[in-house]
Amino acid sequence: MGFQLNRSSKKPMSEINVTPFVDVMLVLLIIFMVTAPLLTVGVQVDLPESAADSLPDEQEPLTLSINSKGEVFIQEHQVAFEKIIPKILAISKNRTDTRIYVRGDKTINYGRVLEIMGMLSGAGFSKVALISEPYKN
Repeated sequence: MGFQLNRSSKKPMSEINVTPFVDVMLVLLIIFMVTAPLLTVGVQVDLPESAADSLPDEQEPLTLSINSKGEVFIQEHQVAFEKIIPKILAISKNRTDTRIYVRGDKTINYGRVLEIMGMLSGAGFSKVALISEPYKN
């Protein structure tokens, strides 16, 4: 009883071919590297210069910008003056330990920047910092 089936002598391939996967991942990496700098474009603010060291980043901070016209922006979205605190509380999920960076244009009245920083500290935010450009020699 010698049944002999005519099977090919090659065994089925049991390994996954990862070359197409690597190719797709490299293309995605290049796309993200090109588009990432474009995503950080925000409000145009002419920052003052400072010789102070930059702060270390543990987590992504909220950025509150005040442009030369006195308009206030949270990240890139314009906010009315009276709605600043409710919006920041909503964005930070009522966590008052959220780091907030205030970017004030150097041509704006300093009292306006202090007023907004006072509002933030009055609402319980303890990690409020001013942002400046590094000093250029």
